[in-house]
Amino acid sequence: MSAAHILKYQVPGDDFTRAGEASSSLKNTLRMLGVDNAAIRKVSIAMYEGEINMVIHADGGEIEAVITDEDILMTLSDTGPGIEDISLAMEEGYSTAPDEVRSLGFGAGMGLPNMKRSADEFEITSEVGVGTTVVMKVYF
Repeated sequence: MSAAHILKYQVPGDDFTRAGEASSSLKNTLRMLGVDNAAIRKVSIAMYEGEINMVIHADGGEIEAVITDEDILMTLSDTGPGIEDISLAMEEGYSTAPDEVRSLGFGAGMGLPNMKRSADEFEITSEVGVGTTVVMKVYF
């Protein structure tokens, strides 16, 4: 592979039955490209957690993945309510997920920490009332 592959995904909001489709599709693409399993695992965890956050908190969003020979750059963007306190949101166990989401087994407050832990580079920006963007990079 020499040219970058650019993949785009739409994450539907409030649809847990489709959450994970983008990360699964990306995982399959990376396997076909011969990316090593350790990197695929990191990408899959980071992407899935991001998708779930978009479904729970932001009524969906968009993901762009740029795959090169050395890495993958994932940009997850939404137009949800935004995050008031990013430092607090990054704490393991902190969650603003409603009870009905928690009853489904989601919203344990591990999404953002797992994304940061899985990515080699992680950046989050958010503005209340505008939305959130997470940029993650995983090296191969």
